[in-house]
Amino acid sequence: MYRKVLVPLDGSELAECALPYVIKMVKSGSVEEVIILNVYTAHINFIPTEYNYGGLGYTDISERVREYSLSYLDDVETRLNEEGVKVKTQSMESVRPAKVISEYAQKNGVDLIIIATHGYTGLEKLMFGSVALEVLHNSPVPVLLIKPESGKA
Repeated sequence: MYRKVLVPLDGSELAECALPYVIKMVKSGSVEEVIILNVYTAHINFIPTEYNYGGLGYTDISERVREYSLSYLDDVETRLNEEGVKVKTQSMESVRPAKVISEYAQKNGVDLIIIATHGYTGLEKLMFGSVALEVLHNSPVPVLLIKPESGKA
């Protein structure tokens, strides 16, 4: 039994492959509380904060990305509620999502992180890296990795 489960989502279909497992675990009574975390990045290379980019400053762009993140989380929450799964959502800005995910888990008493992975091996893994693998290596709690082809729980 897991009291509190963290599910990091980046807005992609791949990341959402973890959701059928979360739904199944909640419905079976294996999970009490689900937190959906979206770590977003308003990243503009080499542009100072005060620079006016196409009529928008960095702060404006960051706020728009934050609004998108919150809207995305509302959508995910609605879909999970329709499945009978109550969730809490959290949106955070960072250029280091894996670090934020691991720190969030530690600071908030999370028992398990459920995250999707591309499942890269060998050279692909070295070339592309992976937030999921970084979380796996740095997490203070157990991590359940879900491969996309297995995302149909």
